[in-house]
Amino acid sequence: MSDSVSIPAETVRHFLADDDLSPQEQAEVLARAAALKAAPFSDRSLEGPQVVSILFDKPTLRTQVSFVGAVAHLGGQPMTVDANLAKVGERESVADVARVLGRQSAVIVWRTYGQDRIEEMARYAGVPVVNALTDDYHPCQILADLLTMTEHKGTLAGLTVGYVGDGGNNMAHSYLLGCALAGMHIRIGTPAAHQPKAEIVERAVAIAAQTGGSVLVTDDPIAAVHGADVVITDTWVSMGMEGEKAERQGEHSPFEKYSVTTELMGLADPAAIFLHCLPAYRGYEVDAAVIDGPQSVVWDEAENRLHAQKAVISFLLEKSGHAAGAV
Repeated sequence: MSDSVSIPAETVRHFLADDDLSPQEQAEVLARAAALKAAPFSDRSLEGPQVVSILFDKPTLRTQVSFVGAVAHLGGQPMTVDANLAKVGERESVADVARVLGRQSAVIVWRTYGQDRIEEMARYAGVPVVNALTDDYHPCQILADLLTMTEHKGTLAGLTVGYVGDGGNNMAHSYLLGCALAGMHIRIGTPAAHQPKAEIVERAVAIAAQTGGSVLVTDDPIAAVHGADVVITDTWVSMGMEGEKAERQGEHSPFEKYSVTTELMGLADPAAIFLHCLPAYRGYEVDAAVIDGPQSVVWDEAENRLHAQKAVISFLLEKSGHAAGAV
């Protein structure tokens, strides 16, 4: 007998990329996250306990801790799957793994490589699938970041966000979409050779046109950060790029002038906050004086992964016809 709730395939909601949520739904999820942060055990959507399968193909700290905690807080049982043993897509096809997990899980969470892998999982699982990071997107991180911005800056709409560093990675892609959905002005400062994918920029521009936000991609880090309400960076060596470490962090790194130094941070609004999804490499993408300084809110940001992910799971279950068990 299956532990999962049978849901018609056409009604199952997934969170595979930031714009799987509408602007209104994103605001709803963020409000739910704030409410769950204030009352951590008020939502028991996974009471039973029901199982949530959590798979990791990539290294993890915050993702594992926050999703395991989120599932437990919602009354469920997290089942962490060792990717080295499972070898999804090698030992068994993604579709077959999805069919197995979907019959024994209420939700599937996957931290993997290609976006095509998680999209295939969603096609065959029959239950909500959550993107815990792919090469293209990191949507749960952006929800945590938006929650953090809300806590420190108030209303999101109209805020200016300056991201500097590698514009072609999953964080830049998700900031483009997530900030546009929130009606924010998102600027990406990155070398010309490391631009975001054109199709993702186009999607963000189209969304911003509907929400009152704007999108700027520039090779000028000063233009990206000047007067910004929020300054963000990420590692220059994302997972899977370890072979490029010497080039990306070496003496002639293309990202050198995109480092968030105290001088660059000083060009932002005086009340600006600093975000970094972590792990951070002080002395490369950010000065220790910035990430450890008074404008940094990275520890609030890391904690908010828990609350944002609880909200996402609860939201997807509700929208997929799963009755929540509030207390």
